[in-house]
Order: sequence, then structure tokens, then C-alpha cells
Amino acid sequence: MKQGEIWLANLNPGKGSEQKGLRPVAIISGNMLNQYLPIVIVCPLTSKIKNYKGNLVITPDKQNGLIEPSEILTFHIRSISKDRLVSKFGSLKQEQISVVKKGLDDILRY
Repeated sequence: MKQGEIWLANLNPGKGSEQKGLRPVAIISGNMLNQYLPIVIVCPLTSKIKNYKGNLVITPDKQNGLIEPSEILTFHIRSISKDRLVSKFGSLKQEQISVVKKGLDDILRY
């Protein structure tokens, strides 16, 4: 599991406005954490595009393995057990990872 990979994850159970269900997530934690800890830090994806400021919308391609345009819900960042990861879809491009990191920086800064 590496930073920028997109995995299908089981986010059940969820509470309130948390993202839940079987859905794709982007791993955003660094590779050292991913290698040594039993958790990863992820942002869930949704195909219900709202174009929230700071969220990246990605178009399906061979590299990411998605089947429909999806928005990375940066403000729903969470750590999850690796046991929740079901199967790998693909991965983000390096420039997309940078956009997600900038979105996270904006959320934490302002």
C-alpha cells in the first residue's frame, strides 16, 4: 500500500455525515507510515460530484481504474485499518497527489 493508490474500502459502520459503505478511497499517508503501521490515512471518493473548493475531481483512466468521474473528499480524511481495504483499483498521478495535499494544507491552515 502506497501513497496515491486508490483502493476499494469497506467504511461501514459509519455515523452521522461520515462517508460509509463500500467505496473507493485514496491513500494519502506517507509510505513510511503505510509500511510500518496497521492503518492508512485515506480520503474517500464519491461519484456525486459537488465540486467543493479544495476537492479534486478525477476522470476515469487506465491508471486510476475508476469507472466514473469521482471527487476526492479531502474534508473526510480519516485513518482506517488496513483490514478495511478490499482491493486495489489503481493510483493517482503525482500531480493529483500534490493537489490533494494542497487541499489538506488549506483545510488545516484556515
